[in-house]
Amino acid sequence: MTSAAPGATSAAPDEPAFRRLLRATEVDTRMIGMIVALLLIWFGFNVYTQIQSGEGLFLTPRNLWNLSVQTSSIAIMGTGMVLVIVMRHIDLSVGSIIGFVSTIIGVAQVRILPAYLGLDNPSIWILAILIALVVGAAIGALHGSLVAYLGIPAFIVTLGAQLFWRGAAWWVTTGQTIAPLDGRFSLLGGGPHGSIGATWSWVLALLACVGIVASLYAGRQRRARFRFPQRPMWAEYLIAVVGCLIVLGATMIVNAYPWPERVAASWAEANHITVPEGGLFISTGWAIQVLIALAIGFAMTFLARRTRFGRYVYAIGGNPEAAELAGINTKRITVLVFALMGTLAAIAACIDSARLDSATNVLGQLDELYTIAAAVIGGTSLAGGVGTIYGALIGALVIQSLQSGMILLGFDSAFQQMVVGVVLVGAVGLDTFYRRRTAKG
Repeated sequence: MTSAAPGATSAAPDEPAFRRLLRATEVDTRMIGMIVALLLIWFGFNVYTQIQSGEGLFLTPRNLWNLSVQTSSIAIMGTGMVLVIVMRHIDLSVGSIIGFVSTIIGVAQVRILPAYLGLDNPSIWILAILIALVVGAAIGALHGSLVAYLGIPAFIVTLGAQLFWRGAAWWVTTGQTIAPLDGRFSLLGGGPHGSIGATWSWVLALLACVGIVASLYAGRQRRARFRFPQRPMWAEYLIAVVGCLIVLGATMIVNAYPWPERVAASWAEANHITVPEGGLFISTGWAIQVLIALAIGFAMTFLARRTRFGRYVYAIGGNPEAAELAGINTKRITVLVFALMGTLAAIAACIDSARLDSATNVLGQLDELYTIAAAVIGGTSLAGGVGTIYGALIGALVIQSLQSGMILLGFDSAFQQMVVGVVLVGAVGLDTFYRRRTAKG
Protein backbone atom coordinates (compact mmCIF):
# COMPACT_ATOMS: atom_id res chain seq x y z
CA MET A 1 0.00 0.00 0.00
CA THR A 2 1.15 3.54 -0.67
CA SER A 3 1.93 5.82 2.23
CA ALA A 4 -0.89 7.96 3.55
CA ALA A 5 -1.07 11.47 2.26
CA PRO A 6 -2.20 14.30 4.50
CA GLY A 7 -5.70 15.50 3.83
CA ALA A 8 -9.19 15.53 5.14
CA THR A 9 -8.53 12.71 7.60
CA SER A 10 -6.17 14.82 9.69
CA ALA A 11 -7.71 15.90 12.98
CA ALA A 12 -7.19 18.62 15.55
CA PRO A 13 -4.91 17.66 18.46
CA ASP A 14 -7.68 18.23 21.03
CA GLU A 15 -10.30 16.17 19.16
CA PRO A 16 -11.78 13.28 21.20
CA ALA A 17 -10.23 9.87 20.47
CA PHE A 18 -13.49 8.24 19.35
CA ARG A 19 -14.31 11.06 16.95
CA ARG A 20 -10.76 10.94 15.61
CA LEU A 21 -11.21 7.19 15.06
CA LEU A 22 -14.44 7.74 13.12
CA ARG A 23 -12.84 10.49 11.05
CA ALA A 24 -9.80 8.38 10.20
CA THR A 25 -11.76 5.25 9.26
CA GLU A 26 -14.51 7.29 7.51
CA VAL A 27 -17.20 5.17 9.18
CA ASP A 28 -20.76 6.45 9.03
CA THR A 29 -21.87 7.36 12.56
CA ARG A 30 -25.41 6.20 11.85
CA MET A 31 -24.09 2.77 10.90
CA ILE A 32 -22.31 2.59 14.26
CA GLY A 33 -25.60 3.45 15.93
CA MET A 34 -27.45 0.70 14.05
CA ILE A 35 -24.83 -1.88 14.94
CA VAL A 36 -24.91 -0.86 18.62
CA ALA A 37 -28.72 -1.10 18.60
CA LEU A 38 -28.52 -4.54 16.96
CA LEU A 39 -26.05 -5.80 19.57
CA LEU A 40 -28.22 -4.45 22.38
CA ILE A 41 -31.23 -6.31 20.92
CA TRP A 42 -29.23 -9.54 20.68
CA PHE A 43 -27.77 -9.41 24.18
CA GLY A 44 -31.03 -8.15 25.66
CA PHE A 45 -33.03 -11.09 24.31
CA ASN A 46 -30.29 -13.52 25.29
CA VAL A 47 -30.21 -12.24 28.89
CA TYR A 48 -34.01 -12.26 29.10
CA THR A 49 -34.24 -15.87 27.90
CA GLN A 50 -31.44 -16.76 30.32
CA ILE A 51 -33.49 -15.36 33.20
CA GLN A 52 -36.74 -16.88 31.94
CA SER A 53 -35.60 -20.41 31.09
CA GLY A 54 -32.16 -20.70 32.68
CA GLU A 55 -30.49 -20.85 29.27
CA GLY A 56 -29.65 -18.10 26.80
CA LEU A 57 -31.54 -19.07 23.65
CA PHE A 58 -30.88 -16.13 21.34
CA LEU A 59 -27.09 -16.12 20.91
CA THR A 60 -26.87 -19.77 19.91
CA PRO A 61 -25.59 -21.09 16.57
CA ARG A 62 -29.02 -22.54 15.81
CA ASN A 63 -30.93 -19.31 16.39
CA LEU A 64 -28.37 -17.10 14.65
CA TRP A 65 -28.31 -19.45 11.64
CA ASN A 66 -32.11 -19.38 11.45
CA LEU A 67 -32.02 -15.62 11.87
CA SER A 68 -29.76 -15.23 8.84
CA VAL A 69 -32.05 -17.43 6.76
CA GLN A 70 -35.19 -15.59 7.83
CA THR A 71 -33.60 -12.21 7.11
CA SER A 72 -32.45 -12.95 3.56
CA SER A 73 -35.76 -12.32 1.76
CA ILE A 74 -36.41 -8.91 3.34
CA ALA A 75 -32.73 -8.00 2.95
CA ILE A 76 -32.85 -8.71 -0.79
CA MET A 77 -35.91 -6.51 -1.31
CA GLY A 78 -34.55 -3.87 1.05
CA THR A 79 -31.61 -3.22 -1.27
CA GLY A 80 -34.03 -2.33 -4.07
CA MET A 81 -36.34 -0.33 -1.80
CA VAL A 82 -33.39 1.92 -0.95
CA LEU A 83 -33.17 3.09 -4.56
CA VAL A 84 -36.94 3.50 -4.81
CA ILE A 85 -37.09 5.68 -1.68
CA VAL A 86 -33.93 7.57 -2.64
CA MET A 87 -35.82 8.67 -5.79
CA ARG A 88 -38.64 9.95 -3.54
CA HIS A 89 -41.01 7.12 -4.41
CA ILE A 90 -42.43 4.16 -2.50
CA ASP A 91 -43.41 0.61 -3.45
CA LEU A 92 -46.25 -0.95 -1.49
CA SER A 93 -46.70 -3.86 -3.88
CA VAL A 94 -43.62 -6.02 -3.25
CA GLY A 95 -45.39 -8.37 -0.84
CA SER A 96 -48.19 -9.00 -3.34
CA ILE A 97 -45.63 -9.49 -6.12
CA ILE A 98 -44.06 -12.23 -3.99
CA GLY A 99 -47.44 -13.95 -3.67
CA PHE A 100 -48.23 -13.67 -7.38
CA VAL A 101 -44.79 -14.76 -8.58
CA SER A 102 -44.86 -17.65 -6.10
CA THR A 103 -48.05 -19.00 -7.70
CA ILE A 104 -46.49 -18.59 -11.16
CA ILE A 105 -43.46 -20.59 -9.97
CA GLY A 106 -45.66 -23.35 -8.60
CA VAL A 107 -47.89 -23.60 -11.67
CA ALA A 108 -44.85 -23.57 -13.98
CA GLN A 109 -43.04 -26.32 -12.05
CA VAL A 110 -45.98 -28.61 -11.37
CA ARG A 111 -48.39 -28.14 -14.27
CA ILE A 112 -47.00 -26.35 -17.33
CA LEU A 113 -43.32 -27.25 -17.77
CA PRO A 114 -43.67 -31.00 -16.96
CA ALA A 115 -46.33 -31.26 -19.66
CA TYR A 116 -43.78 -30.18 -22.29
CA LEU A 117 -40.45 -31.34 -20.80
CA GLY A 118 -41.54 -34.42 -18.87
CA LEU A 119 -41.52 -35.09 -15.15
CA ASP A 120 -38.29 -34.55 -13.20
CA ASN A 121 -36.59 -32.77 -16.08
CA PRO A 122 -33.48 -31.07 -14.59
CA SER A 123 -34.18 -27.84 -16.49
CA ILE A 124 -37.64 -27.29 -15.01
CA TRP A 125 -36.49 -25.43 -11.91
CA ILE A 126 -34.11 -23.23 -13.92
CA LEU A 127 -36.82 -22.27 -16.39
CA ALA A 128 -39.21 -21.59 -13.51
CA ILE A 129 -36.71 -19.16 -11.97
CA LEU A 130 -36.21 -17.41 -15.33
CA ILE A 131 -39.98 -17.08 -15.75
CA ALA A 132 -40.24 -15.65 -12.24
CA LEU A 133 -37.54 -13.05 -12.94
CA VAL A 134 -39.15 -11.99 -16.22
CA VAL A 135 -42.59 -11.69 -14.60
CA GLY A 136 -41.21 -9.70 -11.66
CA ALA A 137 -39.26 -7.32 -13.92
CA ALA A 138 -42.28 -6.82 -16.19
CA ILE A 139 -44.54 -6.01 -13.24
CA GLY A 140 -42.02 -3.53 -11.85
CA ALA A 141 -41.54 -1.91 -15.28
CA LEU A 142 -45.32 -1.54 -15.59
CA HIS A 143 -45.50 0.24 -12.24
CA GLY A 144 -42.55 2.47 -13.16
CA SER A 145 -44.14 3.38 -16.50
CA LEU A 146 -47.36 4.45 -14.82
CA VAL A 147 -45.39 6.60 -12.40
CA ALA A 148 -42.95 8.08 -14.92
CA TYR A 149 -45.02 8.59 -18.05
CA LEU A 150 -48.55 9.08 -16.70
CA GLY A 151 -47.50 11.01 -13.62
CA ILE A 152 -49.53 8.90 -11.19
CA PRO A 153 -48.00 9.04 -7.68
CA ALA A 154 -46.08 5.89 -6.81
CA PHE A 155 -48.06 5.54 -3.59
CA ILE A 156 -51.33 5.21 -5.53
CA VAL A 157 -49.87 2.99 -8.27
CA THR A 158 -48.32 0.51 -5.88
CA LEU A 159 -51.25 0.60 -3.46
CA GLY A 160 -53.57 -0.39 -6.29
CA ALA A 161 -51.02 -2.95 -7.47
CA GLN A 162 -50.87 -4.41 -3.98
CA LEU A 163 -54.58 -5.22 -4.15
CA PHE A 164 -54.48 -6.30 -7.80
CA TRP A 165 -51.58 -8.73 -7.59
CA ARG A 166 -52.81 -10.26 -4.35
CA GLY A 167 -56.13 -10.98 -6.05
CA ALA A 168 -54.33 -12.23 -9.16
CA ALA A 169 -52.29 -14.62 -7.02
CA TRP A 170 -55.49 -16.18 -5.69
CA TRP A 171 -56.94 -16.33 -9.22
CA VAL A 172 -53.94 -18.26 -10.61
CA THR A 173 -54.40 -21.17 -8.20
CA THR A 174 -57.98 -20.49 -6.97
CA GLY A 175 -56.55 -20.29 -3.47
CA GLN A 176 -54.90 -23.71 -3.54
CA THR A 177 -51.40 -24.40 -2.24
CA ILE A 178 -49.16 -26.10 -4.79
CA ALA A 179 -46.69 -28.58 -3.29
CA PRO A 180 -44.21 -30.14 -3.38
CA LEU A 181 -41.93 -28.24 -5.74
CA ASP A 182 -38.88 -29.52 -7.61
CA GLY A 183 -36.30 -30.94 -5.20
CA ARG A 184 -33.44 -29.05 -6.85
CA PHE A 185 -35.38 -25.79 -6.59
CA SER A 186 -35.97 -26.40 -2.88
CA LEU A 187 -32.22 -26.16 -2.24
CA LEU A 188 -32.59 -22.37 -2.54
CA GLY A 189 -34.58 -22.40 0.69
CA GLY A 190 -31.70 -23.39 2.96
CA GLY A 191 -31.88 -26.32 5.34
CA PRO A 192 -29.27 -29.06 5.71
CA HIS A 193 -29.16 -29.84 1.99
CA GLY A 194 -29.57 -26.19 1.00
CA SER A 195 -26.29 -25.17 2.62
CA ILE A 196 -22.68 -25.50 1.51
CA GLY A 197 -21.12 -27.19 4.56
CA ALA A 198 -18.07 -26.35 6.63
CA THR A 199 -15.32 -26.74 4.02
CA TRP A 200 -16.81 -24.49 1.37
CA SER A 201 -17.91 -22.02 4.03
CA TRP A 202 -14.30 -21.61 5.15
CA VAL A 203 -13.16 -21.31 1.53
CA LEU A 204 -15.64 -18.51 0.90
CA ALA A 205 -14.65 -16.82 4.16
CA LEU A 206 -10.99 -16.79 3.18
CA LEU A 207 -11.86 -15.49 -0.29
CA ALA A 208 -13.95 -12.76 1.34
CA CYS A 209 -10.99 -11.75 3.50
CA VAL A 210 -8.78 -11.57 0.43
CA GLY A 211 -11.47 -9.47 -1.24
CA ILE A 212 -11.57 -7.05 1.70
CA VAL A 213 -7.80 -6.51 1.57
CA ALA A 214 -7.84 -6.19 -2.24
CA SER A 215 -10.68 -3.67 -2.08
CA LEU A 216 -8.82 -1.52 0.44
CA TYR A 217 -5.66 -1.65 -1.67
CA ALA A 218 -7.57 -0.74 -4.84
CA GLY A 219 -9.23 2.12 -2.99
CA ARG A 220 -5.87 3.56 -1.96
CA GLN A 221 -4.55 3.25 -5.49
CA ARG A 222 -7.63 4.98 -6.88
CA ARG A 223 -7.34 7.82 -4.36
CA ALA A 224 -3.66 8.25 -5.15
CA ARG A 225 -4.39 8.37 -8.88
CA PHE A 226 -6.90 11.20 -8.45
CA ARG A 227 -4.90 12.90 -5.64
CA PHE A 228 -7.66 12.40 -3.07
CA PRO A 229 -6.85 12.41 0.68
CA GLN A 230 -5.80 9.01 2.02
CA ARG A 231 -6.82 7.28 5.22
CA PRO A 232 -3.96 6.69 7.70
CA MET A 233 -2.37 3.28 7.31
CA TRP A 234 -3.40 2.25 10.82
CA ALA A 235 -7.03 2.94 9.85
CA GLU A 236 -6.67 0.74 6.76
CA TYR A 237 -5.23 -2.08 8.87
CA LEU A 238 -7.98 -1.66 11.45
CA ILE A 239 -10.73 -1.86 8.82
CA ALA A 240 -9.13 -4.95 7.28
CA VAL A 241 -8.75 -6.72 10.63
CA VAL A 242 -12.28 -5.91 11.83
CA GLY A 243 -13.81 -6.92 8.48
CA CYS A 244 -11.95 -10.24 8.41
CA LEU A 245 -12.82 -10.98 12.04
CA ILE A 246 -16.52 -10.41 11.31
CA VAL A 247 -16.39 -12.74 8.29
CA LEU A 248 -14.46 -15.46 10.10
CA GLY A 249 -16.58 -15.14 13.24
CA ALA A 250 -19.84 -15.43 11.31
CA THR A 251 -18.49 -18.46 9.46
CA MET A 252 -17.49 -20.08 12.75
CA ILE A 253 -21.04 -19.60 14.04
CA VAL A 254 -22.79 -21.11 11.01
CA ASN A 255 -20.36 -24.02 11.02
CA ALA A 256 -21.15 -24.64 14.69
CA TYR A 257 -24.77 -25.37 13.80
CA PRO A 258 -25.07 -29.11 12.96
CA TRP A 259 -27.56 -30.99 10.85
CA PRO A 260 -30.58 -32.29 12.80
CA GLU A 261 -29.85 -35.67 14.32
CA ARG A 262 -32.39 -37.57 12.20
CA VAL A 263 -31.25 -35.93 8.96
CA ALA A 264 -27.62 -36.75 9.74
CA ALA A 265 -28.54 -40.35 10.60
CA SER A 266 -30.50 -40.75 7.35
CA TRP A 267 -27.58 -39.35 5.37
CA ALA A 268 -25.15 -41.68 7.12
CA GLU A 269 -27.38 -44.67 6.41
CA ALA A 270 -27.72 -43.75 2.74
CA ASN A 271 -23.92 -43.43 2.44
CA HIS A 272 -23.18 -46.56 4.52
CA ILE A 273 -21.47 -44.59 7.30
CA THR A 274 -21.50 -45.83 10.89
CA VAL A 275 -22.95 -43.28 13.30
CA PRO A 276 -20.74 -42.78 16.40
CA GLU A 277 -22.21 -43.28 19.85
CA GLY A 278 -22.46 -39.55 20.52
CA GLY A 279 -24.13 -38.86 17.19
CA LEU A 280 -22.83 -37.58 13.86
CA PHE A 281 -21.84 -33.90 13.73
CA ILE A 282 -22.17 -32.41 10.23
CA SER A 283 -21.76 -28.66 9.97
CA THR A 284 -24.52 -26.86 8.11
CA GLY A 285 -22.41 -23.90 7.00
CA TRP A 286 -23.73 -20.95 5.04
CA ALA A 287 -27.23 -21.35 3.62
CA ILE A 288 -27.49 -20.81 -0.12
CA GLN A 289 -30.20 -18.17 0.22
CA VAL A 290 -28.03 -16.18 2.65
CA LEU A 291 -25.18 -16.25 0.15
CA ILE A 292 -27.61 -15.05 -2.53
CA ALA A 293 -28.65 -12.15 -0.28
CA LEU A 294 -25.03 -11.21 0.42
CA ALA A 295 -24.13 -11.41 -3.28
CA ILE A 296 -27.08 -9.18 -4.16
CA GLY A 297 -26.04 -6.77 -1.42
CA PHE A 298 -22.54 -6.46 -2.90
CA ALA A 299 -23.90 -6.15 -6.45
CA MET A 300 -26.40 -3.47 -5.45
CA THR A 301 -23.70 -1.57 -3.55
CA PHE A 302 -21.53 -1.58 -6.67
CA LEU A 303 -24.52 -0.50 -8.77
CA ALA A 304 -25.37 2.37 -6.42
CA ARG A 305 -21.84 3.64 -5.83
CA ARG A 306 -19.76 2.76 -8.89
CA THR A 307 -22.04 3.11 -11.91
CA ARG A 308 -23.57 6.00 -13.81
CA PHE A 309 -27.02 4.53 -13.17
CA GLY A 310 -26.49 4.73 -9.41
CA ARG A 311 -25.22 8.30 -9.58
CA TYR A 312 -28.27 9.27 -11.64
CA VAL A 313 -30.60 7.70 -9.06
CA TYR A 314 -29.09 9.75 -6.23
CA ALA A 315 -28.98 12.89 -8.37
CA ILE A 316 -32.69 12.54 -9.17
CA GLY A 317 -33.51 11.94 -5.52
CA GLY A 318 -31.48 14.97 -4.44
CA ASN A 319 -33.10 17.37 -6.92
CA PRO A 320 -35.36 15.95 -9.67
CA GLU A 321 -35.70 19.25 -11.53
CA ALA A 322 -31.95 19.90 -11.62
CA ALA A 323 -31.30 16.30 -12.72
CA GLU A 324 -33.71 16.64 -15.62
CA LEU A 325 -32.20 19.98 -16.65
CA ALA A 326 -28.77 18.31 -16.56
CA GLY A 327 -29.92 15.90 -19.27
CA ILE A 328 -30.71 12.84 -17.16
CA ASN A 329 -33.59 10.79 -18.55
CA THR A 330 -35.52 10.72 -15.29
CA LYS A 331 -38.46 8.77 -16.74
CA ARG A 332 -36.24 5.96 -18.00
CA ILE A 333 -34.36 5.76 -14.70
CA THR A 334 -37.67 5.59 -12.81
CA VAL A 335 -38.86 2.66 -14.95
CA LEU A 336 -35.55 0.85 -14.48
CA VAL A 337 -35.58 1.31 -10.69
CA PHE A 338 -39.09 -0.11 -10.39
CA ALA A 339 -38.20 -2.97 -12.78
CA LEU A 340 -35.18 -3.74 -10.59
CA MET A 341 -37.43 -3.69 -7.51
CA GLY A 342 -39.79 -6.16 -9.21
CA THR A 343 -36.88 -8.43 -10.11
CA LEU A 344 -35.62 -8.46 -6.52
CA ALA A 345 -39.15 -9.25 -5.31
CA ALA A 346 -39.20 -12.19 -7.74
CA ILE A 347 -35.90 -13.46 -6.31
CA ALA A 348 -37.40 -13.19 -2.83
CA ALA A 349 -40.43 -15.14 -4.08
CA CYS A 350 -38.14 -17.93 -5.32
CA ILE A 351 -36.37 -18.09 -1.96
CA ASP A 352 -39.56 -18.05 0.09
CA SER A 353 -41.26 -20.67 -2.09
CA ALA A 354 -38.19 -22.89 -1.95
CA ARG A 355 -37.99 -22.55 1.81
CA LEU A 356 -41.63 -23.60 2.22
CA ASP A 357 -41.36 -26.15 -0.63
CA SER A 358 -44.72 -24.86 -1.80
CA ALA A 359 -46.39 -22.02 -3.66
CA THR A 360 -49.26 -20.15 -2.06
CA ASN A 361 -51.08 -16.91 -2.78
CA VAL A 362 -50.72 -15.69 0.84
CA LEU A 363 -46.93 -15.65 0.66
CA GLY A 364 -45.36 -12.25 1.30
CA GLN A 365 -48.12 -10.69 3.37
CA LEU A 366 -46.86 -7.57 5.18
CA ASP A 367 -43.44 -8.00 3.57
CA GLU A 368 -43.81 -4.61 1.89
CA LEU A 369 -43.99 -2.94 5.31
CA TYR A 370 -41.01 -4.87 6.65
CA THR A 371 -39.02 -4.02 3.52
CA ILE A 372 -39.77 -0.31 3.84
CA ALA A 373 -38.97 -0.50 7.55
CA ALA A 374 -35.62 -2.16 6.82
CA ALA A 375 -34.65 0.60 4.40
CA VAL A 376 -35.77 3.42 6.71
CA ILE A 377 -34.21 1.92 9.84
CA GLY A 378 -31.04 1.49 7.77
CA GLY A 379 -30.83 5.27 7.26
CA THR A 380 -32.67 5.82 3.98
CA SER A 381 -34.37 9.21 4.11
CA LEU A 382 -37.99 9.45 3.01
CA ALA A 383 -37.13 12.95 1.76
CA GLY A 384 -35.00 11.31 -0.95
CA GLY A 385 -31.38 11.50 -2.01
CA VAL A 386 -29.92 9.67 1.01
CA GLY A 387 -29.60 5.93 1.65
CA THR A 388 -27.13 3.04 1.68
CA ILE A 389 -27.43 -0.59 0.69
CA TYR A 390 -25.52 -1.89 3.70
CA GLY A 391 -27.83 0.17 5.91
CA ALA A 392 -30.85 -1.70 4.50
CA LEU A 393 -29.14 -5.04 5.17
CA ILE A 394 -28.52 -4.08 8.79
CA GLY A 395 -32.07 -2.71 9.04
CA ALA A 396 -33.48 -6.02 7.81
CA LEU A 397 -31.42 -7.83 10.43
CA VAL A 398 -32.75 -5.49 13.14
CA ILE A 399 -36.36 -6.11 12.09
CA GLN A 400 -35.93 -9.88 11.98
CA SER A 401 -34.00 -9.91 15.26
CA LEU A 402 -36.90 -8.19 16.99
CA GLN A 403 -39.37 -10.69 15.55
CA SER A 404 -37.19 -13.70 16.34
CA GLY A 405 -36.60 -12.56 19.90
CA MET A 406 -40.27 -11.92 20.53
CA ILE A 407 -41.13 -15.37 19.17
CA LEU A 408 -38.65 -16.92 21.60
CA LEU A 409 -40.32 -15.01 24.42
CA GLY A 410 -43.77 -16.21 23.35
CA PHE A 411 -45.20 -12.86 22.25
CA ASP A 412 -48.10 -13.13 19.81
CA SER A 413 -48.03 -11.74 16.27
CA ALA A 414 -50.18 -8.72 17.14
CA PHE A 415 -47.64 -7.51 19.71
CA GLN A 416 -44.80 -8.13 17.24
CA GLN A 417 -46.47 -5.85 14.70
CA MET A 418 -46.94 -3.18 17.36
CA VAL A 419 -43.24 -3.26 18.22
CA VAL A 420 -42.17 -3.07 14.57
CA GLY A 421 -44.52 -0.11 14.09
CA VAL A 422 -43.02 1.74 17.05
CA VAL A 423 -39.48 1.04 15.81
CA LEU A 424 -40.35 2.30 12.32
CA VAL A 425 -41.83 5.56 13.63
CA GLY A 426 -38.83 5.99 15.92
CA ALA A 427 -36.41 5.47 13.02
CA VAL A 428 -38.18 8.10 10.91
CA GLY A 429 -38.17 10.47 13.88
CA LEU A 430 -34.42 10.00 14.36
CA ASP A 431 -33.85 10.56 10.64
CA THR A 432 -35.83 13.80 10.77
CA PHE A 433 -33.91 14.97 13.84
CA TYR A 434 -30.58 14.07 12.20
CA ARG A 435 -31.40 15.99 9.00
CA ARG A 436 -32.51 19.07 10.93
CA ARG A 437 -29.36 18.99 13.04
CA THR A 438 -27.21 18.59 9.91
CA ALA A 439 -28.99 21.48 8.20
CA LYS A 440 -28.37 23.76 11.18
CA GLY A 441 -24.78 22.98 11.61
